[in-house]
Amino acid sequence: MSLAISPAARAAMAEWLAHLRALNGAAENTITAYAADVSGFLAFMAQHRGGTEGLAGLVTLPQSDMRAWMAHERGRGVGARSLARALSSVKGFTAWVADRENLDATAALSTRAPKFRRKLPRPLAETAAMDVLATVGNDAREEWIAARDTAVVTLLYGCGLRISEALGLTGAASPLPGVLRITGKGGKERLVPVLPAAQKAVAAYAALCPYDLTPNAPLFRGARGGALNPRLISGAMERVRARLGLPATATPHALRHSFATHLLSAGGDLRTIQELLGHASLSTTQAYTAVDTARLMEVYAKAHPRA
Repeated sequence: MSLAISPAARAAMAEWLAHLRALNGAAENTITAYAADVSGFLAFMAQHRGGTEGLAGLVTLPQSDMRAWMAHERGRGVGARSLARALSSVKGFTAWVADRENLDATAALSTRAPKFRRKLPRPLAETAAMDVLATVGNDAREEWIAARDTAVVTLLYGCGLRISEALGLTGAASPLPGVLRITGKGGKERLVPVLPAAQKAVAAYAALCPYDLTPNAPLFRGARGGALNPRLISGAMERVRARLGLPATATPHALRHSFATHLLSAGGDLRTIQELLGHASLSTTQAYTAVDTARLMEVYAKAHPRA
């Protein structure tokens, strides 16, 4: 179906993606998702409207055509959340073309996304998080690998890093300073305080690591000396949650959720937590208030059961 996309639309999409890479610093996975979303949309419209569409025709689409595309996506099993993301991609492309070509894209841009219930973060209890840090290296076949896994999960929970951010650190970060400068999604930089426990865990790993941790090379290494694959940390978490009886939601990313939730419970304000996590929007961080409220109500229900 993608062959039906007009050369003009294909060229415009390529320019838009290049623009996102260059100016917005979008991650490659994000670019790939945008490309898939917009390609699917353009291909559908070419078939739906009976031929390849020029840019003007694509940008000035009526809402009836937008709804037809959304109905098609739902019909092939795309969920509301995924469709909302695809619509956001399409609107981004449409707005960019409309601005460049001086076209009116009001109808397409005013199309409403399907409603869906946002999934709440699933943090670990504080005791469970500490148990993970204490035992995640127990199954490692070598002492330095045990220290490595412990250091990584300590950074996730102690600093609220994403797994990609922790594994993106280089040897220049060792020994860990009191504050890390982290480059997150979209190339956005933030300063993250480093707890002594994280400094100690990374120092223990660095002392045992058999490879030379040069400033420009990855800090965390795999068994053969290459950059550590995130799947190995996921595997370590799978083993530790089986041993501790934790739910399947106890993933590496759950440690980041736990960092934010426990910080909020301790009195941290949302704006500060937003900055520490590197969220672009405060609304993303506000999900943790719902988690905190849900946990409070659970405790209340246990303490005050119905007669």
